[in-house]
Amino acid sequence: MRDFDGKTAFVTGGASGIGLALGRAFAETGMKVMLADVEASALERALQSLRNHGNRVRGIRCDVADPDGVERAAQAAFDAFGNVHVVCNNAGVAAGGGIDNISIDNWRWVVDVNLMGVLYGIRSFLPHMLKHGEGGHIVNTASMAGMVNGMGFSPYAATKFAVVAMSEGLAMQLQPHGIGVSVLCPEFVRTRIGESGRNRPARYGETPPLDPASPAAQVVAEIARRLEAGIDPKEVAARVLDAIRNEQFYIFTHPNMRQAVDGRFAAIQAAMDRVVANS
Repeated sequence: MRDFDGKTAFVTGGASGIGLALGRAFAETGMKVMLADVEASALERALQSLRNHGNRVRGIRCDVADPDGVERAAQAAFDAFGNVHVVCNNAGVAAGGGIDNISIDNWRWVVDVNLMGVLYGIRSFLPHMLKHGEGGHIVNTASMAGMVNGMGFSPYAATKFAVVAMSEGLAMQLQPHGIGVSVLCPEFVRTRIGESGRNRPARYGETPPLDPASPAAQVVAEIARRLEAGIDPKEVAARVLDAIRNEQFYIFTHPNMRQAVDGRFAAIQAAMDRVVANS
């Protein structure tokens, strides 16, 4: 998809971080943009920051863990702008994990947002995109945690691996229909994902406290430090635009992760070599 002008984009998690950077980048290409986010006050601030684009940028409150809510947000985009061409399933959360703090509520919340939220976005927009026949692109936000698991036993890593697999399968099936698919796998970006608990719905219970001396707490502290030193979200948005234009599937942002990726696949290849040798 090379022509953005006059087309429409829908972005979840659009009130801040990568989502807002995507919305701004799309608007600057001449696209109409619907930003969806669960945090109403942040969404209002995001819309104010983009007011120079007039009615071409709008917003709607949406909890991506609620399939009916995603359907309503999709319909709002159709009603406002007509056909939607780019869908960014970007909303994501993080919660404590590890073997010393296995919380079912944490897992349910992260799975519902990071994995099911992507599914609900595809389910709500794909039939529409297939029907209008004008082509388009779906961008699913995963993470380098979905390519190389340096986060241990955690719901975040589990969901991001799942989003990569989901996106790979989707790309194969949509290629004949002229709809591109990309999976975004950044490492640390300056976002507020480390503060995800601010938007945690009551149905998932309170965030369990971490023992400051526990390994999980140490991991959380290190992640917060690295997020603060991460790359600017606008750099990620620029790579996404380039990937859409050039129909690139994997979107990576941190070349320093190459060694870790090579190590993972070298281990996989070595295991395959052993089974071949013993067959």
